[in-house]
Amino acid sequence: MSSLPTDSLVRSLLAAGEIDRATELAIRTHGPEIAGWLRSIFTNEADAQEAFSRMSEELWRSLQRFDGRCSIRTWCYMLARHAAVRERARTRHPHEVLFATIPSVVAAVTHVWNTTQVGAARADEVYEALRKELDDEDQTLLVLRVDKNLAWREIALVLCGEDAATEAVERKASTLRKQFERIKVWLRERAAVRLRD
Repeated sequence: MSSLPTDSLVRSLLAAGEIDRATELAIRTHGPEIAGWLRSIFTNEADAQEAFSRMSEELWRSLQRFDGRCSIRTWCYMLARHAAVRERARTRHPHEVLFATIPSVVAAVTHVWNTTQVGAARADEVYEALRKELDDEDQTLLVLRVDKNLAWREIALVLCGEDAATEAVERKASTLRKQFERIKVWLRERAAVRLRD
């Protein structure tokens, strides 16, 4: 489906049975962006890091079933969103790292997390405050569309999940476009009021 070099390399590695190397490549390529996104949606650095670790584990486990319906980048965002939801819901119990015996994958996750810089420019205070007032799905939509520049179908896949039917994904993409327009209007109106005060 995708002609991106990383996707082709990942598929080649998977075809050769090299899941660890495929996971490492995906994390090194898309991890910094995913880590930045997770940092933007969590107020606690440790929670964001835990969600990133969970996403990386699930990527390692799920690459065997990756069917190319979306790009590896979109797949990573979908897994990261699920990890973020689980992280928000979980109770505080020690989390076992399932792939701790695979040094290259652990090294990639650790390296990417430790070297990631959250975006060069920060949004102004009013915009940031308003974004935090949005519910989780609206915040996710805004970040994925504006900050990460994902296509509507990719965002729909992230929000619907890998098992969603093609028609359901297309309907969700259409709904998301309308939802996004409403969010933009809401942000503009509220920002105008707050900047005037």
